[in-house]
Amino acid sequence: MWTMEQLVERVGAALAAEYPGAPNGRVREVPDRRSIRWYTTIGLVDRPLGTRGRTVLYGPRHLLQLVAIKRRQAAGMTLAEIQAELAGASEETLAAVARVPDPVLRTDEPPPDGPRSRPDFWKASPAAPTRILPTGSAPDEAGDMPPATGITRREMAAAVEKLGTPAAPPPALITGVPIGDGVILLLPRHTTGLDRDEIAAAARPLLDLLAARGLTDGRTS
Repeated sequence: MWTMEQLVERVGAALAAEYPGAPNGRVREVPDRRSIRWYTTIGLVDRPLGTRGRTVLYGPRHLLQLVAIKRRQAAGMTLAEIQAELAGASEETLAAVARVPDPVLRTDEPPPDGPRSRPDFWKASPAAPTRILPTGSAPDEAGDMPPATGITRREMAAAVEKLGTPAAPPPALITGVPIGDGVILLLPRHTTGLDRDEIAAAARPLLDLLAARGLTDGRTS
């Protein structure tokens, strides 16, 4: 089983050989955490296999689903069309669409050309604190810089902190996207090139439920 980060690495390894990218330029070539969670919500990707502590775990079927989605998007299909074809598809169907190399599917091997593992940070000797040179410092005739007699960055940060509490950050931008029946989807950031038709199609079951309970105003935009 893999963590979400390992799953994304394997998706990238599977697509690297022949993925041409999305034709409309609006789709991420490799899905991020938010995309994977969204695909799970709309039934295109299965729920995680389980958890290890607070880490969710995924398996080969999740890899096949994500790569198949990206291959269909590269072919120009919308998310609604991909849902109709691949939601609940068998592993044979997913494997035929995804064409994932066997080494990438194996759970006991790292993905090809994956990032090298980082050295154990606790085994490395701590670096000496970097001191900031005084303003206007210049090398001498031999090309050597004068000794650093200034304060460290940590000392500077402590001094700045004593000056006062920084101003609070501005409130997050909320963007409203109409998805039909008078319902507006609120997003935590500004969006450009958003495919509202795909979002509206994915939200149709929710809109129908809201309409059945009298929570919409019946408008279509």
